Order: sequence, then C-alpha cells, then structure tokens
Amino acid sequence: MPKSSKPTRESDTGEHSVLSESGNGDRKAVGTIWDHLHELSQRLRVILYAVVLPTIFFMVFPTNASFLRDPFAFYDPLIAVVLRQVVTDALPPGVQLIAGELTAPLEIYLIGSAVLGIAVSSPVIAYEIYRYVDPALYPEERRAVYPFIASFSVLFVIGAAFGYKIIAPFTIWAMIPFFNIAGATPFIYVMDFYNLVFVTALATGFSFTMPVFFVLLVRFGIVRTSYVTARRRYIYAAMYVVTAIVTPDGGPLADLALFAPMVLLLEVAVLFGRRYEKKGQVFARPIGPVGLKCRFCGGLISNRAGFCASCGRAQV
Repeated sequence: MPKSSKPTRESDTGEHSVLSESGNGDRKAVGTIWDHLHELSQRLRVILYAVVLPTIFFMVFPTNASFLRDPFAFYDPLIAVVLRQVVTDALPPGVQLIAGELTAPLEIYLIGSAVLGIAVSSPVIAYEIYRYVDPALYPEERRAVYPFIASFSVLFVIGAAFGYKIIAPFTIWAMIPFFNIAGATPFIYVMDFYNLVFVTALATGFSFTMPVFFVLLVRFGIVRTSYVTARRRYIYAAMYVVTAIVTPDGGPLADLALFAPMVLLLEVAVLFGRRYEKKGQVFARPIGPVGLKCRFCGGLISNRAGFCASCGRAQV
C-alpha cells in the first residue's frame, strides 16, 4: 500500500516541508517561507530583465541609417517614432507642444520607453505571476484562471485603444473652445500632453477589465449577481465618479463617453454571472488543511481524521 502524505524534515536546515499527492500521482512539495521567497526573487528578477531589455531597445534602436554615415550625429531612436505617432493621433490641429521645462523632453524619452517596455513584456510578467501562484490553486480554480487571463487581456487592449483613440483626443478637443474664450494661444506643455495620453489609455484599459473581476468573484462564490441588480443606482453613481477621475478636464461629455461602455460591460458581466449561478458552476475554496489532498482521487482532505470527503477513503 502506498505511503500517505506526511511531513518530512530537511536534514540540513531543520525546516519542514510537506509532500502531497495529487490525483494523477504527481507529488508537489510545499516548501518553507524561505523557499517561497527565493522563488519570488527569481521570478522578480526575470520580470526585471523582461522590462529593462525592451526599454533599452526602444531607447537606443535606430530607425534610420544616418548614424552609419556620421557616427557622431544624433539619430532617431525607435521611441521617437512612437512619440511622433502619439502626437499625430491625439493632438488636434492648431495645437502646439512646448517643453515648459529644460528636462521635460528627457523625462518623456525615459517614461515613454519604460511604458513601452512594460507593455511589450506584459506576457512575461503575466506568465511569471501565474507560475508563482499556480501551486496554490485547486483544479477548479485553475480552470477558471485561463478564461480570466484571456478576457482580461482582450478587454485591457480594447480599453487602452479606446482611451488612446477616443477619450484622450476628445478630452483635448473639448478644451480648445475655452482657449478661444480666454483669448489664449493653444499651447500645451509636453509633459501634460503625454501624461494625459498615457494615463488615460492605461486607466481606461483597467476600467474595462472590472467586469472580468466581477465574474471571477461570482464564480468563487464571493459575490452574487443579486448584489449588483439590487444596488444598480449606487453602483452606477460610483462608476460615474470613477470615469470622472479617469478622464480629468474632459467635461461631462468625455465622462459619458467612458461611462456608457463601462455600464454595458457590467451588464454583460451580470449576465455571465447569472449563467454560472444557474448552472451551479459557482464554487468556493474548501476550509481545511492546506496542501493535503487525497492520494486516490485528488480531493481535498478537510478533516483531521484523514478521510477524503469526495471518495470516503482513508489515507492510511
């Protein structure tokens, strides 16, 4: 008869680790706090490299070959092309950018490269985070993670594109009439412009992912859809406040432009949540010893007697 899962003592450190068997016979070690910290440091190191390397690439990669003819001439790095495209897409005609401060262009150069580096390395960041938390997930939770990651990624990209292409240009365009009313020349500080575009795109992207978290909470049995349906007016009011924060200085029209799709996404999330509730696909994490699973079926052993609640077999 196979041996049951039991603690083993590390001979060299005196620390404890637990060996557990899953239903398919795989043995996983639940290490000490130092093991988890060591793994976390390794994954953070990978994330750091994944962010720094593309950031440097955007900062130094040339977009033309002029430096080959004159090595001492300043060439356009890749980030310069991206920043010019942002100006073309988001800056209304007749509006000009000014530095305002001596170091402002340098700050935009560094911040823009870092933002693009994080965006390019986001798949690596998501993978390392998932690999770190994966051993702590139960099978049903693991099955819910994949749709969550896919939905989160798609909605974030759609939201960021919506903020970049619609909300940010509309916010600047809505301010132009007030320049004429005040008799001011439409000049905008370069830091204010790029901060508006980048912050709006990121904030809108994350705002579009809120329904995904709601569906995940419903699946885990933490929140019920009835909580939203019974408090729609208060939730909508809170959402409008969020849109007003995300779209600063854009006026009520810019707020409504973001508020409408967020309401639509929330209602779609409620429909998906109700579907899970009706089909009985809502589950909650069982209460019991962490890391102890049945060696026969892989179910959680939630009692100290050592009997599996799923198959009823003893582990000894």
